[in-house]
Amino acid sequence: MIDTGLTLETGRLILRVPQRADFEGWARLGRDAEAMRHLGGTKSAFEAWRHFLANVGSWRILGFGPFSVIRKADGQWIGRIGPLHPEGWPGDEIGWTLAREAWGCGYATEAATAAIDWAFASLGWTSIIHCIAPDNTASQAVAKRLGSTLQGVGRLPVPHDQDPIEIWGQTREEWFARRAARTV
Repeated sequence: MIDTGLTLETGRLILRVPQRADFEGWARLGRDAEAMRHLGGTKSAFEAWRHFLANVGSWRILGFGPFSVIRKADGQWIGRIGPLHPEGWPGDEIGWTLAREAWGCGYATEAATAAIDWAFASLGWTSIIHCIAPDNTASQAVAKRLGSTLQGVGRLPVPHDQDPIEIWGQTREEWFARRAARTV
């Protein structure tokens, strides 16, 4: 059983297990063509609902999944960030998808840092990856800020096996060595 009260806090954000009330933001994000450009395109309300429930189910079955990201300043749901590993995935991923109004504010790096810390500490992961489209320079920049490096070309499971992706990532040791170096 998962702790549905699990929350992580950063200076500006709350990361928590998704709740029913988060669906409207999730569906709005799914309708945004620019936000979904590298994630298979826009989603109907039905598709967004299925995707939302799959992520909620991930928490129930696996004990982890993407967190809902809430901006502290106004309580607004601004996206989803966190651990995922669907069947057939190329590794333990920390992924991020933010609503367009939250782009360029440093939220992805801030939330992903908290999610990576949590995944290494609570899930015992030994490495993390980020599956990023080759032309998604914004996500590549986030990966670089997190200390991840390009590992090579990757492949997602069917039906996305023909979608070009790059695998960015790092080990637990690399993550904590970088974090320790910043505090010295």
